Amino acid sequence: MDSALTSVGLPIALAIIMFGLGLSLTVDDFRRIGRDPKPVVIALGAQLVILPAICFGLVTAFGLDPLLAVGMMLLAASPGGTTANLFSHLFRGDVALNVTLTAVNSVIAVATLPLVVNLSVAYFDPQGAGDVGLQLGKTLQVFAIVLVPVAIGMVVRRSRPGFADRADKPIRIASAVVLALVIGGALLAERENLADYLADIGVVATVFCATSLALGYLLPRLAGVDERQSLSSAFEVGIHNSTLAIAVAISVLDSEALAVPAAVYGILMFPLAVAAGFTIRRLPHGAGRRVPADS
Repeated sequence: MDSALTSVGLPIALAIIMFGLGLSLTVDDFRRIGRDPKPVVIALGAQLVILPAICFGLVTAFGLDPLLAVGMMLLAASPGGTTANLFSHLFRGDVALNVTLTAVNSVIAVATLPLVVNLSVAYFDPQGAGDVGLQLGKTLQVFAIVLVPVAIGMVVRRSRPGFADRADKPIRIASAVVLALVIGGALLAERENLADYLADIGVVATVFCATSLALGYLLPRLAGVDERQSLSSAFEVGIHNSTLAIAVAISVLDSEALAVPAAVYGILMFPLAVAAGFTIRRLPHGAGRRVPADS
């Protein structure tokens, strides 16, 4: 992949996406945890603890190449993103819960993502492992590309709410375009190995995504969380910020191969999320049965 794209374009593109996320956030989104902690705690527990464990089991069971295994673990450690908010809106979930989960998990991921990646590198020991880990300097890069643009977006939201509202739709559209370009670029960079990678990663990514969506819905429902919030949890847990994972893999860790799992996942998650949304809404007591038409 062209060096200018990886060193400049990709971080800027991700910064725009994270800035757009910040434009939709307020301090009250974080305060909401104290008022209604159960769905937030359950979803975060699934994202931070259960999903990495499931992903580790999958990559081990399928015997993935060590570099691809680390790439899958990087994806599993990545938080949800604005795409989860979009799906929650389309299927009438609790979008406010998605916003809160995305905000909180993005902050926590600054610590958990390097931890998961470094543990994965130590266990799978891919070729060139010394250059793959997220040491302090690279961890600071993750902090910069995740939290700084979000914080700037929140400041703009607070000082100029009208601008934030007007910019929401254009930035969402730009985010979707950027996601497509990033996925395409990552796959193009590894085109010579793409067929082998797809054969190795396709099944694992599909199973991981489907399991994440199901887990994100079933865990809250079993804990007594209402249907709308459980639907939102399904999308938040099942739809990872693949753009962030790709950016960390390429711009921070300088490895296109590490980005392949996130790129493949970024393609597969859309039809799987649509299928999950329609399936959940058609359950006997599904989310779509009890949500007002104007919600």
